[in-house]
Amino acid sequence: MRFQLLTAAEKPVETASKSLILHTRALQTKSTDLSAKAEVKEATVEWDPHKTALIICDMWDNHWCQGAARRVEELAGPMNKVVQEARRRGVFIIHAPSTTVDFYKETPQRKRAQNAKFVKTAVPLATIERWGTAWCYPDPKRESELPIDDTDMGCDCATKCEIVPPWTRQIKTIEIAEPDAITDNGQETFNLLAERGIDNVIMMGVHLNMCVLGRPFAIRQLVTQGKKVLLIRDMTDTMYCSKMKPFVNHFTGTDLVISHVESNWCPTILSTDFVGGKPFRFQEDKRVSANASR
Repeated sequence: MRFQLLTAAEKPVETASKSLILHTRALQTKSTDLSAKAEVKEATVEWDPHKTALIICDMWDNHWCQGAARRVEELAGPMNKVVQEARRRGVFIIHAPSTTVDFYKETPQRKRAQNAKFVKTAVPLATIERWGTAWCYPDPKRESELPIDDTDMGCDCATKCEIVPPWTRQIKTIEIAEPDAITDNGQETFNLLAERGIDNVIMMGVHLNMCVLGRPFAIRQLVTQGKKVLLIRDMTDTMYCSKMKPFVNHFTGTDLVISHVESNWCPTILSTDFVGGKPFRFQEDKRVSANASR
């Protein structure tokens, strides 16, 4: 099996511990009605990078939907820059390409996750399987229905793609370095976090309305376990077809799901908190006005 680690010259340089300055955005309402209109709440938080993990969700090397695969490929380069900078600053990187971790079975990053000391979680982990891993389904007491209809699986291509999963590994564009870990398992994830005393977790990857919320290492599970969670809102995408409710542009659909996360689960930040510059925006996003969620 071919697997290439970063060379010694490319490995992250240990830096003095400096707080991560993160500009968060959430949507809050004083009403107990989950459908009530929420107000934007912005804040600045400081996190210790050595007590923070960054989890990369399902950035596979291919996808059954050609449009989704094209967007992942476009997103991967900017995402790798975020990963490199986060790692350089001392953040623990977890690569989570679901159902493909056996590709990495002989690597130290995979073994690091498998060998982490078992820790009992605050509440029992999800056990019901969906799409190859345990799955955290919506809790109607906590979460309103998603603002988009993804029951058609979300392919927005002119001709619907056949659902035949082609992925074999994480996309090569995102580098895996020596100190990182690889897992798609909830228990392994929490073992790794506990081993390092990590309570702060930043999520990015695809797809927000599905795996970034539901996987056993992802937002619903992390929040339920009491972790402080942030989503990088310009480092994600959705599986949403504009021909489905609410009949909006694909990227507007993604914005709606981001707002759903900000209302029900966790605040969001931008990649600019790590790499500066302008927020990432897909080339296919031709909307005239600036993306409201960016």
